[in-house]
Amino acid sequence: MRLAPILALCALIGVPVGPLQAQRTSGNPIFPGWYADPEAHVFDGKYWIFPTYSAPYDQQTYLDAFSSTDLVTWTKHTRVLDTAQVKWARRAMWAPSIVKKDDWYYLFFGANDIQSDSEHGGIGVARARTPAGPFVDYLGKPLIDRFQNGAQPIDQMVFRDDDGSFYIVYGGWRHCNIAKLNADFTGFVPFPDGSIFREITPKGYVEGAYMLRKDGRYYFMWSEGGWTGPDYAVAYAVGSSPFGPFERAGQILSQDPRVATGAGHHSVLQSPASEQWYIVYHRRPLGETDRNHRVVSIDRMAFDAAGRIRPVKITFEGVAPDNLRP
Repeated sequence: MRLAPILALCALIGVPVGPLQAQRTSGNPIFPGWYADPEAHVFDGKYWIFPTYSAPYDQQTYLDAFSSTDLVTWTKHTRVLDTAQVKWARRAMWAPSIVKKDDWYYLFFGANDIQSDSEHGGIGVARARTPAGPFVDYLGKPLIDRFQNGAQPIDQMVFRDDDGSFYIVYGGWRHCNIAKLNADFTGFVPFPDGSIFREITPKGYVEGAYMLRKDGRYYFMWSEGGWTGPDYAVAYAVGSSPFGPFERAGQILSQDPRVATGAGHHSVLQSPASEQWYIVYHRRPLGETDRNHRVVSIDRMAFDAAGRIRPVKITFEGVAPDNLRP
């Protein structure tokens, strides 16, 4: 009998793993509970993952975080942000994105799932001195509270370019925008043409924007298909600037009906110790039909000699320990 699926089930339902079942890999899911939309980072000598709490929208009133030194054993940090600290947010707190700047940690989040400009909500910002929080609302109002270029203000990712500039890339409803954040994250720096929000929607985009820079190239990644269905997947495109134009390269993460369904809404992590690349994403365990029954998983990701991202194999085993050096 394979050990990894058993360990993954134990992790999901919260059963402790005894010494005779010592984990050689993380197992998937990597920690118990229903979570989605994970963003992974390395802060202060630890790996961190910030996910959405996957539940009916009216129950999504807080965000938890998880930390690890080896990608295998995870510590839960409960309610690093909740609606008690964000008076304008009441539900649907989604897809946290976090950056460190000037000894502060800034947590960007979507809230309220607004469907029009007449509703109150959008993308907000909270900050704290540590990644474990507690985070407190920074602006007292949303940073982005309107539909721009057709993009619902959700699924934000804040990206630091090599020149120190910070950009927010975001959008639902099959539209994606990019905007340059100002120095204190209270607003935006207009582009040379005077615009604030520039649409960069690639073919196939639905939601879950993510961007990274590697070897002078900008890899723009997103989720496509339906988040409740079997066609949910991650695709990417490559460009020479964060504004594109982006040339679609194809899908690199999708379900495997032998392992899990609905694999998508990801982030990317590179270990500073091993330099190994990982993709952190959510998926639905086999047999689950509830749309909110999603779990966070991790698998290896790699680039080929030409800089293309190789298709990812989703696994029950997850990844081997990758210890951060002291």
